[in-house]
Amino acid sequence: MGGFFGVTSKEDCVMDLFFGTDYHSHLGTRRGGMAVYGKNGFQRSIHNIENSPFRTKFERDVEELAGNSGIGSISDNEPQPLLIQSHLGSYAIVTVGKINNEEALVRQAFENGHIHFMEMSGGRINATELTASIINQKQSLVEGLLYAQEMIEGSMTILLLTPEGIYASRDRYGRTPVVVGKKENAYCVSFESFAYINLGYHDCTELGPGEIALISPTKIQSLSQPRNELKICSFLWVYYGYPTSSYEGINVEEMRYRCGQTLARRDLGPTKGSCSSCNSCSKSDRTVCPDIVAGVPDSGIAHAIGYANESGIPFARPFIKYTPTWPRSFMPQNQSQRNLIAKMKLIPVDALIHDKSLLLIDDSIVRGTQLGETTDFLYKSGAREVHIRPACPPLLFGCKYLNFSRSSSELDLITRRIIREREGDYVSPDLLADYADPDSQNYKEMVEEIRKRLNFTSLKYHRLDDLIESIGLPASSLCTYCWSGKE
Repeated sequence: MGGFFGVTSKEDCVMDLFFGTDYHSHLGTRRGGMAVYGKNGFQRSIHNIENSPFRTKFERDVEELAGNSGIGSISDNEPQPLLIQSHLGSYAIVTVGKINNEEALVRQAFENGHIHFMEMSGGRINATELTASIINQKQSLVEGLLYAQEMIEGSMTILLLTPEGIYASRDRYGRTPVVVGKKENAYCVSFESFAYINLGYHDCTELGPGEIALISPTKIQSLSQPRNELKICSFLWVYYGYPTSSYEGINVEEMRYRCGQTLARRDLGPTKGSCSSCNSCSKSDRTVCPDIVAGVPDSGIAHAIGYANESGIPFARPFIKYTPTWPRSFMPQNQSQRNLIAKMKLIPVDALIHDKSLLLIDDSIVRGTQLGETTDFLYKSGAREVHIRPACPPLLFGCKYLNFSRSSSELDLITRRIIREREGDYVSPDLLADYADPDSQNYKEMVEEIRKRLNFTSLKYHRLDDLIESIGLPASSLCTYCWSGKE
């Protein structure tokens, strides 16, 4: 996905920019960058962060950069910030999002006199550069930002660093957050609301969907009123968001507790002392009776705590992440390497596995490879049962808006592979909708097939209606496309 942070201050902003950007390292793994503006004009630094954290790559840059305003980026894709010189003046730009109509926009740019784009590896065009070319087709930055929101199919949140301040443009439907913090003589703008707390800022405002604001060291000025329709990404709460962040006033950690509580309630059986695992259960009214509840680190832990609190079954950690080696969410692009790294991150605790019935909560099941290997390892380590409770519904559709998955095809999803085997190469939208319905026979048979293939003792996904209730926003304000296929 990616994250961003910006600062505009009456004093030098580089240290705030450095730490604020670093606090977004969980959102991207490939590129990091910072750009500042001061008496010497624009300065910029970009580094590859695939093999080491943002912090270690930019420690020297902090000593060399100087300025009162700056923007930073963590990205899974293109290098940024970019420095742009155009008829609108000079500015630096960072973006977070996804452009689905890239080819059409490139053709239009050429027709309007744009001469060329820099080509990245694999023949791709930098989406941030393409966004800048759209902005530059208009006669002012605000007009250009509004035009970009209209023309880009997908989602694009934009920060522009200019001599007069930072222009912040939240994507048209507010799929990603933009929050503003304030302290004496300075403002900051951030994807993650927690990123500025330790820097002395306090919450000021959150931009609405499609809203554009100009932020200076002394004020924030709304230049375009928020649109009425909000479609913020639900997966931010389930997985991507950091536990200490809040979006639309709803904290991530607290939401995950509620999510786990709802999963536990769905497991409650009708008759005390009866469950699928034994005939004399005295723990609670349950359809399963695990000895412990655990979360797959890190994103599954809060969901598991909520489940344990609601069910009364002890929470434990049969896996411990080896943080001295893996202090951040580092993941290479190569899938086989990613599978190996995921395995190497987690160290098992044999005493909490051997001869135990375990209930594991993970944020989601995508391909199923890693969770299947984890389950196999648990059985080989002596686990008696492994029950799986994903914290979201089955993923049926690739994300069209935020690049949150590295999957190149929907057939990377275990759900879609099973559906293809059952239905053939073409599956109608109505049939896919039936597979997404947790009360349909197709859904139940698909889930059972996943359970058998990955060798789980039992498998029960979070229902979409329960997930929406766990978040606490109206369903109409949430993007749930990856589960429902509905925009």
